[in-house]
Amino acid sequence: MKKTNILGLVVLLTLSSCSWYREYDREQSYKDAENRGKSILIESESSKKAMIETAKAENESATLQAEAKVKIAKAEAQAEIERAYGVAKANEIIGNSLKGNTEYLKYLMIQNMQGEKGERIYIPTEAGLPILEAKPH
Repeated sequence: MKKTNILGLVVLLTLSSCSWYREYDREQSYKDAENRGKSILIESESSKKAMIETAKAENESATLQAEAKVKIAKAEAQAEIERAYGVAKANEIIGNSLKGNTEYLKYLMIQNMQGEKGERIYIPTEAGLPILEAKPH
């Protein structure tokens, strides 16, 4: 009888340990699944934050580039204004220096005529302006 009791006890202990192992395995599987889910969630949140930071950096870069283009355009416009002012001032100086200098203007006209090719006839008029004759047909 002792053998039967011992055998029954061994079977009972074996079944009990199998049951305990299944329960442990089930709990461990649940914990593993929960940990995998948490890991996926953390990875997803990290990826989302990285995407947000990348978008912010790209936006900031685009803003800085646009501001730089505006500064360059303003500087180019200011340079153009300064050039125009210089040309206007030079024209004023030249115009003032030519007033009453008809002899110098005639000299410049003769110099320009000598450098040109082709046949032209210049006839001075009372107003001091030449009449231009076209080539004969």
